[in-house]
Order: sequence, then C-alpha cells, then structure tokens
Amino acid sequence: MEIIVQPREMQQRSEQNRCQGIVITFVPTMGYLHEGHLSLMREARKRGDVLVISIFVNPTQFGPGEDYAQYPRDMERDLALVQDVGVDICFTPSANEMYPDGFQTSVEVHHVTENLCEASRPGHFRGVTTVVAKLFNIVKPHLAFFGQKDYQQLIAIQRMAEDLNMDIEVIGLTTVREADGLAMSSRNSYLSPAHRTLAPGLYRSLVKGKELFARGERNAATILNAVRGMIEKETAAAIDYVKLCDARTIQDIDTVTGDAVIAVAARLGTTRLIDNIILREE
Repeated sequence: MEIIVQPREMQQRSEQNRCQGIVITFVPTMGYLHEGHLSLMREARKRGDVLVISIFVNPTQFGPGEDYAQYPRDMERDLALVQDVGVDICFTPSANEMYPDGFQTSVEVHHVTENLCEASRPGHFRGVTTVVAKLFNIVKPHLAFFGQKDYQQLIAIQRMAEDLNMDIEVIGLTTVREADGLAMSSRNSYLSPAHRTLAPGLYRSLVKGKELFARGERNAATILNAVRGMIEKETAAAIDYVKLCDARTIQDIDTVTGDAVIAVAARLGTTRLIDNIILREE
C-alpha cells in the first residue's frame, strides 16, 4: 500500500491510471476506522482495479463548539487495519493542503440538506459536499462508496454528483451494526459504559417503526409516535429529531406512499448519535 500526502501527487497518479483504462474505486473516511469502513473497502476492492481511500478529518464540516479537536484519530491503527482489505493507495492530506491560504470556494446542495441534521448543525453539509467535491477532483474515482448510516449525507453527495455532471457513480451500502444493533460509528468511542448499554435502543425503535409499516401502517404520525415513545422509554436520550421523510427528497411526509426513511438523532450524555431505517414495499 502506498501513502500519498500531496493532493497534486494524488491527482497525477489517478490521471495516469485513468489514461491506462484502470478503474479507480474510492472510499473517503475521517479515520478511526471500524468494520463499517472496512466493509465499504471490501466492496470497492471487488468493483475496480485500484482502490484508493482517504483519511482526513475535515474541519469545515464541524461547527463552533463541536468535536473537531477531540475527534478520535489513530493513523497507525488505521493503516494496520486496511492492510488486509487490499487498499492500493491511502491519501492522507493535511488541512493546510486541502484548505490553503486564500481558500474561499464552497459547494452547497440545497433542498435535501435543509431538513434533519442541518437544523442543529448549520453549515455541516456545505462542509461535507465541499470536501467531497475536492476529493473527487483529486482522486478522480469512477466509483465512490458511502455508508447508509449517514443517509442524508449520501443523498446530498449523490445529488451533487448528478447536478454537477460528475463522471462518478456514488454507491450507498447498508449500515453495518454491532451485534446488539448499534450502528457502527467512530463517535461510539465517546459513549460511557452506561450509555453504550442504552444506545442500541435507537435501532430497536427504528425496527418498531418498520414493523408497523410492514403491518400496513402508512400514517407518518402514528409511526413516529411509536418510534419516539420507544426511544424515550428505553434510552432516556435527549432527542434531536425523529422524522419520516421521502427517501430521495429528505422532505417530511404525512403518509408513506413510496420509499421513505425514518431518521433519528439523539444525545446520550455528550455523544450525538444518528441512525435510520428504510421503508420500502417488499
């Protein structure tokens, strides 16, 4: 595995590969890797000739008072983990290389980012789409892989790639979970032992909502009341939102008539957790 730090070097290497007809697959990460990341890499390995990953904690997607400085980092551990999944190139730029003096451009996707997390994290998705656009321009992948745990992020990136005619297929893969259902996340490391025990209740509440849907319930308020009630009963978490949205537009809906997503965000102590589950006719 090769480690590349400079954006220009990464860009030149990818351009050489593309000119040779080599298919580049890409998994962007913020590091502190877990099985969710590795599963994306394994699938990307199957789908292309050269697998590139990035490890970069992006400062522009963190708001004031958020956990940028505390976000878990362990490059040595991460590089050891990816050795066994067939990564060819690990791109590890610094913040100064990605955002040099004078940087003043952003990429912003509107409607699909305006609900859910944007209310409590204003500007977050602008930071996400800007850095992903930069990474796409640097790595030049044919296929890019993202997890569905960050569902709104996935939809925003897919929207960006389509709207800007990026020659990239953005692929979302199923959320990888711990044995008790908790969605894998680097921020799970923040949870105290007591909160870690409670955290799977978020997923159980989503499953309850999906069970209601499977039994024929289509009224959003009925489903959401059941989900919210279960979160409050099982976790006592501070709920940020519990929403039922159209799966493509991320707009609230009153009645489920097509693909939809139940999305939740809640805090256990100081740790903000998000999760979701897709509702789809079988």
